[in-house]
Amino acid sequence: MDISNTIQRKSNKNMELVSNPTTFLDFIRQPWHWAVSGVAIAAIMFVLTWMGRSFGVSTTFKATCTALGAGKVSDFFKIDLKEEGWRMAFAIGGLLGGVIAAFFLSSPEPVAISEATQAHLSEVGLALPEGDSTGRGFVPTGLLNFSSIKGILLAIGGGFLVGFGARYGDGCTSGHAISGLSHLQLPSLITVIGFFIGGLLMTHFILPFLF
Repeated sequence: MDISNTIQRKSNKNMELVSNPTTFLDFIRQPWHWAVSGVAIAAIMFVLTWMGRSFGVSTTFKATCTALGAGKVSDFFKIDLKEEGWRMAFAIGGLLGGVIAAFFLSSPEPVAISEATQAHLSEVGLALPEGDSTGRGFVPTGLLNFSSIKGILLAIGGGFLVGFGARYGDGCTSGHAISGLSHLQLPSLITVIGFFIGGLLMTHFILPFLF
């Protein structure tokens, strides 16, 4: 009897989500468990492996340069764009999905950060997420913005390092940490170890120096 009541309550709740747009949007906006993303990524990896393809986003940088004519300057950019069409579509979809989520489906609540992380950020002079004037709470906009020279230099410098490093390392975090490790590739394991070492150095040595 209890099981039947539970099923009925869940069914009624699901019907409410579908019939009430406001309730449905609130459901989407709430923070989701990280396992949801994990299952989605695993499903994508399964499909791509079945199709004989490897997952990676930074390769779209190379494909974009090729589309803009970089192949006339360097043989490095001479690739078959037809083979990269699916990857370009995936990257564009991810970009559009991020814009929709950020501007239309974002949660009004600040991002939940552990007390230890908050204490560390305070020690290096970074404001907590509640200080984000946009209400999104992801980054300390008091420092990371385009109205200050430091913010502009950090954005340009960081973007260059990410783009150059991803191509020099023949893959980014998605290509190595997700696709490479799932395919048991040793170069990807070495690269991922480097990711973690770089992250630790940035957090404990470089970040306090910058701010």
